[in-house]
Amino acid sequence: MAAVTVPIESSAAHDSPARRALRRLLARRTAVFGLAVVVLMALAALFAPWIAPFDPLATSWSLVRKAPNATHWFGTDEVGRDLLSRVIWGGRASLAAGVISVSIAVGVGVPLGMLAGYVGGAVDAVLSRITDAMLAIPFLILAIALAAFLGPSLSNAMIAIGITATPIFVRLARGQVLAVRAEDYVEAARAVGNPPARILLRHILPNILPPVIVQATLAIAAAIIAEASLSFLGLGQQPPAPSWGSMLNTAQRFLTQAPWMAIFPGLAIFLTVLAFNLLGDGLRDALDPKSP
Repeated sequence: MAAVTVPIESSAAHDSPARRALRRLLARRTAVFGLAVVVLMALAALFAPWIAPFDPLATSWSLVRKAPNATHWFGTDEVGRDLLSRVIWGGRASLAAGVISVSIAVGVGVPLGMLAGYVGGAVDAVLSRITDAMLAIPFLILAIALAAFLGPSLSNAMIAIGITATPIFVRLARGQVLAVRAEDYVEAARAVGNPPARILLRHILPNILPPVIVQATLAIAAAIIAEASLSFLGLGQQPPAPSWGSMLNTAQRFLTQAPWMAIFPGLAIFLTVLAFNLLGDGLRDALDPKSP
């Protein structure tokens, strides 16, 4: 009797889209580096009370502007506070500002963009003109103006950054909805009598999420820079609470006597922003269905 050969399908054929995207992401070294730095920074900020070697607010006049040494790895500042502890705690403010402000922008901008793209007509015209007007103003200038209007505090800075970033997600969501709503599966869902809310949430939203996720990752990097800028100008986190931006503001007066006061907060901002940008670029390739 002849043997019966049963074809064995490749396990890759059964991979879910999430697994394929994860495999493509992990195949990109720069994206993995960015992800590792983001996770490290997030863990350091989350466990700051246990990781920081000293109280970030404790001053010591005998330790004023001490260079990095075995006890104070990043040195001390103008009033003897440990810089390593302040950089770790400052990461809490910067990462929280990035994540919360972008969450505000996504939570407001994506629904408005979906509404404009799906409904069209006067609703689309009004929302598009408001979006264009806000995008005509430079991002940081609008954030500074809103933060100054709301008052100097970290929470107000996050709100200002979130409002400033909202038009980006309105335009992105609108464009994606305009492209997706003409697809056959959306027309079929409309033909069988699905209400607009169900079509938007069940059929359109899942298919526009990949570009939204990529844009949100990149927007966090921009929000961290914006928060540092606002704190540098005195409109964000208020002293003596640590923030990378406010630490740079203080360090500018001591660049010749204590350069480490500017080097380490600046390096923290650079690495974090670079990591989010690398991760965002990796996610863009990983979530692209045409990507190998």
